[in-house]
Amino acid sequence: MSLQDHLVTRVLGLPGPARKFWIERGLRVPMRDGVTLAADHYVPAGEPAGTLLVRGPYGRRFPFNHLYARPYAARGYHVVFVSSRGTAASGGDFDPMRTEGDDGRDVVAWLVAQPWFTGTFATVGPSYLGYTQWTLLADPPPEMAAAVVTVGPHDFARHSWGTGALNLDLVGWSDMVSQLPRSDKPSLAAAIRQTMSGPAQKRALRPVFTDLPLADAGERHYAGRARWFRDRVTRPDLEDPYWAPMRYPEALDRAQIPILLHSGWQDLFLGQTIEQFARLSARGVDVGLTIGPWTHTEVIGKGAPVLIPEALDWLGAKLRGEPLRRASRVRVKVTGSGEWREMDAWPPPAREIALHLRPGGGLGEATPGSASFTFDPASPTPAVGGPLLDGGGYVNDSALAARADVLAFTGSPLPAPLEVLGAPVVELAHRSDNPHFDLFVRVSEVTARGSRNVTEGYRRFSHRDQDGPIRLELLPTAHRFAAGSRIRVMVAGGCYPQFSRNLGTSENPGTGTKLVPSRHTITLGPSRLLLPG
Repeated sequence: MSLQDHLVTRVLGLPGPARKFWIERGLRVPMRDGVTLAADHYVPAGEPAGTLLVRGPYGRRFPFNHLYARPYAARGYHVVFVSSRGTAASGGDFDPMRTEGDDGRDVVAWLVAQPWFTGTFATVGPSYLGYTQWTLLADPPPEMAAAVVTVGPHDFARHSWGTGALNLDLVGWSDMVSQLPRSDKPSLAAAIRQTMSGPAQKRALRPVFTDLPLADAGERHYAGRARWFRDRVTRPDLEDPYWAPMRYPEALDRAQIPILLHSGWQDLFLGQTIEQFARLSARGVDVGLTIGPWTHTEVIGKGAPVLIPEALDWLGAKLRGEPLRRASRVRVKVTGSGEWREMDAWPPPAREIALHLRPGGGLGEATPGSASFTFDPASPTPAVGGPLLDGGGYVNDSALAARADVLAFTGSPLPAPLEVLGAPVVELAHRSDNPHFDLFVRVSEVTARGSRNVTEGYRRFSHRDQDGPIRLELLPTAHRFAAGSRIRVMVAGGCYPQFSRNLGTSENPGTGTKLVPSRHTITLGPSRLLLPG
């Protein structure tokens, strides 16, 4: 085993002893339309422990091979790592997320025909590499025996437009992936682009966020590199047939194999991971769930020493019948406490705690009153921390609470610690003078050090939503509010550029150019935060 593998084993605390393995690089996997995909085969020495399949668009070198190929090969697994169509040295055109279903079935047909195939296989991988696993589970191959899906959505269309507003992580992601080399040669520059975005990239992308119309601004920047961009930003209707190849909800109804799910409380796909666990559990599928205090990118960094040993434990138990060290189906890190909590279901039973939004910015008993703010799409309310692809996570959001276009309601100091495990809900008696508006709601914890975000929710509305109270479910959380701290609720009309700003008109959000502000008014007596405490 190489020095780098020894270092990975030590840093991640992986079980030993590690085996020798070698790599067959540059294999060609045939697709039904004549295109061939590039792949690497990691071959373990001695009796194999099983076969693993990894598929994705980010190349097959650092960091993904060090986390999702080499550690497994060093523990006896054949690992086949395949580059998506139109990426690295794979043939064809890259049309993100839309070709993975058919190509996955062709990859499996090739895999099971290999003389070294062990009879069954499992899948591993994060994010897009997790999504490719769900595309297989929509029509599960009989040889597929287990899966470890890390921050992997089953419905990329819902991620893009599920709130009604476009998730603008598409902008930076499209820039990054469209610049990756079309070869299998290792590239340090490409590896850096995969894992971070620097100031230069952010400056270059700024016109895409600020100029209108959005579709034209993106096409000027990408200059033909991201041909999918216009379709993604101009098709807000999830029933549009364009999105069908990117949606695999049926996988949650058809999967029967053991599946381990990994996520982070600040991950952009957290909601879908929770849904996956709930629907699989309801059907009696053997499923596990681990959620830590991580963002999307932190999962493959800070989270790796927790998650990769868990994955090896899961695969050893489900593929080879070894004892499972995992004690409970659910493991979550309770932020604010530093504790890992184990349980057999999510969410756990809880009582409902109601805190009403009060005049003067208080939070507690119901008191009549109203509060207003104006959202101006020409100067949209900024995203500050939260479940972003880049630059998110837990932050001091005191400056956000102080903005004129944000309403902040802060409770009295808590007499004792309060644990919240589940999805908070905010009910707002709300009206807007513009029928086209968005609502962003965040719950934070206020201490002597400032205000720190805990969870949030976002939704776009239209004139059809003007009647009756608005009920907005926030992202699930597991957090302990400390004794003496205060709970804060923030309400705003945007969270930009996490989500595309509401132009305030009926124009298509990708081609519209007119900007109209909206005046929001909240009736405070009935408006409240419901906490699963």
